[in-house]
Amino acid sequence: MKLLESDPLGACPIESVKMSDAKEWALRMRDRGIAYRTISNDKRSLKAAFYTAIQDDCIRKNPFDFQLNTVLEDTTEPKVPLTPAQEESLLAFVENDSVYEKYYDEIVILLGTGLRISELCGLTDADLDFEGRTITVDHQLLRSKETGYYIEKPKTESGVRQIPISEKVREALKRVLTNRKGAKDIIVDGYSSFLFLNRDGNPKVAWNYDRMFQQLVKKYNKCHGEALPKVMTPHTLRHTFCTNLANAGMNPKALQYIMGHSNITMTLNYYAHATYASARAEMERLAA
Repeated sequence: MKLLESDPLGACPIESVKMSDAKEWALRMRDRGIAYRTISNDKRSLKAAFYTAIQDDCIRKNPFDFQLNTVLEDTTEPKVPLTPAQEESLLAFVENDSVYEKYYDEIVILLGTGLRISELCGLTDADLDFEGRTITVDHQLLRSKETGYYIEKPKTESGVRQIPISEKVREALKRVLTNRKGAKDIIVDGYSSFLFLNRDGNPKVAWNYDRMFQQLVKKYNKCHGEALPKVMTPHTLRHTFCTNLANAGMNPKALQYIMGHSNITMTLNYYAHATYASARAEMERLAA
C-alpha cells in the first residue's frame, strides 16, 4: 500500500488504468530499486484487485493480466538445494563450531522434516509423538511489531499434516526437550511449551533464524573452498529435503502431503532438480 500510495498509479481512477499504465508502473518500481520478486508479488495483488473490479462491472479488462517477464528481466537468483556433500559438510561444520553448535539440532530437524521456518517456531511438545514417530503440523508462530506473537493456522487444508521422523530427527528433538527444561512458559493464543527459545527464554521466530543464517553462511564460506548456494536461507533446507525425497523416487502425491503443498505443480517442480545419477538409477530400477 505504501508503494502504491507513493506512485502515480495509486491516484488513478480504477476505470482509467490501461495495460500500458500497469507496465509503466512495473518499470518505475524497477527503477526505484524494488526487487523483481517484490514487484511480482505486488502485481499479483493488483491483478486480484482489478479482477474484483471486473466482477463488480467497474471495468471490462484486467490491466495487470500480462507476464511480468515480458516487461522486466527476471533478476531473481535461482533457489538451489544443497548437494549431499554440502549438506554433510554444513552439518559437520555446525556441530563442531563453538558459535553455531547450539543450532545443530534445529538444522538437523529442518533438513529432516522439510518444515517451514514458522512451522518449526510454532512446534510445542504437544505436537511430538515419539512413539508414533511423527510431528503434527497445524499452526505457525509469527510475530509482528504491532501485535507481538500470534498463531496462524495453515492457509489451506493441505498445510495440516503429520510428518514421519527419522531416528536422527527423533534424537535431535529429544535433546531440544532436555535443554528446554526449566525454561519459562510463554502462552500465545492458547499454545504453550514452545520448543525453540532465544536467550531471553522467548519463542524464536523466523527473523531470528534469518539473521543467524546470514552470519553462519559467511563464516562457513570463509572456511570452505566450495561456497554454499548464493541464496541460502532456512527455506533452502526445506528445498533440500524435498529435492532429496524427489530424487529418491518418492511418489509425488506422498511428497505433496509431507510438504503441505496445496498444488501438485509446486511439488513436481522439485523433480526438475533430478540429477543424471538419479535419473539413471530410476531407469535401471524400472528396467529390472
